[in-house]
Amino acid sequence: MSDGSTPAGESTGEAATRPRWFDERTPQERAGYAQYFRTLEARGDDVDGEARFVHAMLPRGATVLDAGCGVGRVAAALAGWGHTAAGVDADPVLVEAGRGFYPDLPLATVDLCHLAPARLESLGLPSAYDVVVAAGNVMLFVAAGTEGEVLAGVARVLKPGGRAVFGFRTDAAYTHDDLDRDAASVGWTREHRFATWQLDAWRDGADWAVSVYRG
Repeated sequence: MSDGSTPAGESTGEAATRPRWFDERTPQERAGYAQYFRTLEARGDDVDGEARFVHAMLPRGATVLDAGCGVGRVAAALAGWGHTAAGVDADPVLVEAGRGFYPDLPLATVDLCHLAPARLESLGLPSAYDVVVAAGNVMLFVAAGTEGEVLAGVARVLKPGGRAVFGFRTDAAYTHDDLDRDAASVGWTREHRFATWQLDAWRDGADWAVSVYRG
């Protein structure tokens, strides 16, 4: 994805990294998703579980990157709790909506395959983070076969000793064993795996997994 409004692979020369998100969601569905969690929040649903999970492992005033942030919901909650939070997403529709929802939150259109300190700094975002979190099935929407590149990008912007957190369902072609393999390839050690963002113990057959790695 370029740092503009053109989906990856459309006149950018980055077709190989075009996220599956653009093929699996119509423009109308993407626009609707921008409103989805706002609707849940308005009716009183809890939409901050991922943010609370991350907040619990952070010191005060930590730096957090919401990777594949959508409209920036997780980053916004963490910023409200005193952290320096930012978000990046490949979908300019979601990023633009997020800027309207959270005008003080730094958000940018960046494909996760191309995360790098210099790129983030050029966009006005911090270049290194204590935690990078990819919630909401982000790893299942990147381009097939680029998952290792995504983790390498995350590793480039993770501070030494920082943590990377991933949450996605377990019934997809990209498995959590694959995630462990790709994490090991960038030098990370898995610290935890839970079955939910509410810290339910991991078990075989769980339909969701939240994995925490140490850089």
